[in-house]
Amino acid sequence: MILPIYTYGHPVLRKVADDIPADYPDLDQLISNMYETLDASSGIGLAAPQIGKSIRVVVIDLDVLKDEFPEYAGYRHVFINPHIVEIDKNSEKVNMEEGCLSVPGLSENVTRYSRIHVQYLDEQFQPHDEWVEGYLARVMQHEFDHLEGVMYVDRITPFRKQIIRNKLRGIAQGKFSCSYKTKLARK
Repeated sequence: MILPIYTYGHPVLRKVADDIPADYPDLDQLISNMYETLDASSGIGLAAPQIGKSIRVVVIDLDVLKDEFPEYAGYRHVFINPHIVEIDKNSEKVNMEEGCLSVPGLSENVTRYSRIHVQYLDEQFQPHDEWVEGYLARVMQHEFDHLEGVMYVDRITPFRKQIIRNKLRGIAQGKFSCSYKTKLARK
C-alpha cells in the first residue's frame, strides 16, 4: 500500500523516534508499504517518521543510481533501530546537493562526513555493526537524521535557511505540488 508522505512542518518529523521490539505488529507489512511508497515517490530513502510513525525503521534503495554508482546495483536494504555510533571526523567532508520527499520541490547543499560507524538490525533482527563510506554514508546520515527529528534543512547555512524560509513556510502550508501522496501538518 502506498502511504502518504508527511511534509515539512508536521510535528512527527521533529520527534525522536523509538526503537522497536522484534514483535512489533505487522512489521513485514510496514516494510513492504515503505518500499512501495518509496518506489511510487521515486525516492532513494524513506524513514518511518516520514510516513507518520515515530519508530526507528528506514528503507534505502540505491539500485536506481546504479548507472552513476555501479557498486549499488541491487542495493535495497531495511535498517531497524539504526544508530550512528560515530562519525569519522578525519574522513573527507563532502558538500553535495540533497533533497527530501518531506520537503518537495527544494534541494540544498549539505556538508557531511564521508565515513560513519553504524549499528542496526536487519529484517531478521540480526545485529550489524559496520563502518560505511561514500554515498551510502550520506544517505544513511540523511535518513537516520529523520529518526532524531532532524531534517536536512537544519544542516544548511543560516544564510541559505533565511533565503528559503518562505518556501519552507509554503510547504508547511501545503503550497507545493508533487507527484506522490502527502500529508500536511495539522492546523
